[in-house]
Amino acid sequence: MGIQGFMTFVCSHSNFFHELKLKNTKLIIDGNNLYHKLYFDSGLDLVHGGDYDRFTDVLYKFFESLSVCNIQAYVVFDGGCDISDKKLETQKQRVREKIAMAHSLSVGRGGSVLPLLSREVCIQVLRKLQVPFVQCFSEADREIVVLANRWNCPILSFDSDFCIFDLKAGYCPLTSFQWKNIASMKETQECYLPARCFSAQKLCHIYNNMNVDLLPLFAVLMGNDYISLPALETFFSKVHLPGGNNHSGRRHKQIHGLLNWLSGFADVEEAMKNVLNYLRLKDRDSVRQLLCSAMEEYSLYETVNLEQYFVRGVYLSPTAVKLHLPEWVQFALARGELSPLLSDALVLRRVFLHVQVEDIKKPSAHSVTKPVRKLIYAILLNAKHEAQKTKKLCVGEFDRLETNLRRSTVGISCAFEDLYEDLSLSTLPQLPLETRLKLLLWSLDVKMSDLEFVQSSYKLILAIVCYWIRHADPKVKLHHVKALIMGIVCGEASDIHSKAVWDEIRKLRIESGQHKRLNLEDAHILCQWQCCVQIFMHFNQLLSSPLPEPDISRMYSGSFVHHMIKKLKESSSSEDLFQSCPPLEKLYRDCIHTVMSAIPLDCFQSRTEVPTTKPKKKRKVGKKGLNLKEGSMLENQPQCDFSSRFACLSMED
Repeated sequence: MGIQGFMTFVCSHSNFFHELKLKNTKLIIDGNNLYHKLYFDSGLDLVHGGDYDRFTDVLYKFFESLSVCNIQAYVVFDGGCDISDKKLETQKQRVREKIAMAHSLSVGRGGSVLPLLSREVCIQVLRKLQVPFVQCFSEADREIVVLANRWNCPILSFDSDFCIFDLKAGYCPLTSFQWKNIASMKETQECYLPARCFSAQKLCHIYNNMNVDLLPLFAVLMGNDYISLPALETFFSKVHLPGGNNHSGRRHKQIHGLLNWLSGFADVEEAMKNVLNYLRLKDRDSVRQLLCSAMEEYSLYETVNLEQYFVRGVYLSPTAVKLHLPEWVQFALARGELSPLLSDALVLRRVFLHVQVEDIKKPSAHSVTKPVRKLIYAILLNAKHEAQKTKKLCVGEFDRLETNLRRSTVGISCAFEDLYEDLSLSTLPQLPLETRLKLLLWSLDVKMSDLEFVQSSYKLILAIVCYWIRHADPKVKLHHVKALIMGIVCGEASDIHSKAVWDEIRKLRIESGQHKRLNLEDAHILCQWQCCVQIFMHFNQLLSSPLPEPDISRMYSGSFVHHMIKKLKESSSSEDLFQSCPPLEKLYRDCIHTVMSAIPLDCFQSRTEVPTTKPKKKRKVGKKGLNLKEGSMLENQPQCDFSSRFACLSMED
């Protein structure tokens, strides 16, 4: 995000920086920038759906380096999209670019698209390491700046917007933050991390002691994420900007020239007047309003005091209060227990579905979870109660259609009578555990008895496997299931000391890194798997986690699973990976047994072998909807066909 080309311009001028030996300090970290930068810079898989186990290792090492240097990290994540819609066109363009890159990656060319569950993995790691973090209600830049200035500590990010703010302790770009190179002081032997620290004051000093208050105007004139005006092209075509280095590119010359030009004015009002003088008389008032509105994004008024959250656990967003969101929703969002996708659906009634590397000729992998998303939207928007005010509720979804970005309308019926007569967002956490669990299991189309043979930490992930097998298109094959469960069990291997298994896993991981060619059908099926994991984790969180959240930081390595699919196609003996370790072998067999017992035989496209356990017969279709009233028994609910179970929630798109 931010100002195009400005970050590379800044980083190419060492005189804007001072060298820093970072130690014994607090550090405010831009969470979204962190997980993007660490994933992309670590040479991790981008084609096969992400290697989350290796990403987890990178995150552990990063925070270990901070700890060694006594750097106290505070991570701040962006929340939902800006409710003003100022950045909507920018967001759409960014998604179009990601679709193009995902297509490029799928056919063996370059690109960079973050794997779907990277954010969730990062948050799980932070919880394990007990690193304090907060998820803001919307964009977090201003909250980060206010906190950093209050604590007089630097910011770590790679967002050019932080170059516009006057930061007391400066801004450290991630590109020059040497977290892998721990050094020590000769005198005290204290450890530190070498870094470069940018100062807006230094930049302004070099540009003729420019007034630092002019930087927001510079940002919007250069065209940040909030503004892109044809009128500004008129300004740049007429104004004479001082020249730059002959070796600089056009964009860098423009940045240098505009900074030089603005340095000739005493304040924003004088500079604004001179900008408008280059425009047609009839455009001036409207352009002034747009520029002032865009510059408000750099204003530090009405920001959330994150110090209150980190010290006392209090998060109070003025925007959320104005929207009358339930208090529990505000706190769950701040703790990262509700995803930005849910808050966007709730507040904006619009969501962007994450782009993945899949078969571009097939429908988006997110199609597999559309029925569940409809149910989530219906709960978020209190469909039954809102029916009294409007006849149609809907959420707009931006998703891929081949290589294009398409907006579709997901209609939500208000026929909640068959669900639970008092189901509403404000009282959702107060519902009995049995009721919330029943709603989750109903959406997954499994019963608790289907999951009784596995420990609680695996119940949700295996229930999701069952949903995926039932609804994936193309249909899942048995080797997909086995390879996936082998990957899940490998995550448990890190806690069990078995040299033989570890040596074999290491060998397979090395082999998997050598096979870069992508099987598009396998990729598309496994992308659908990740969509199922993401949306059911979100739904479980919305229901206050009636089932324990699975540890996805160790449960999925895309390149490993793709490699095991290939090996299982060639030989069934590849399934013997855990034979030398009885606990892992038992876990693998229990997981296979649980899944195969819970689904009908005809869910598979083809079968290469008969499973060792006899699957249960296909359940009969029930006539009634889900009864969630207190006192009804979990195991005695009538089971109905899943495709029709969600029919009451859908309207014509």
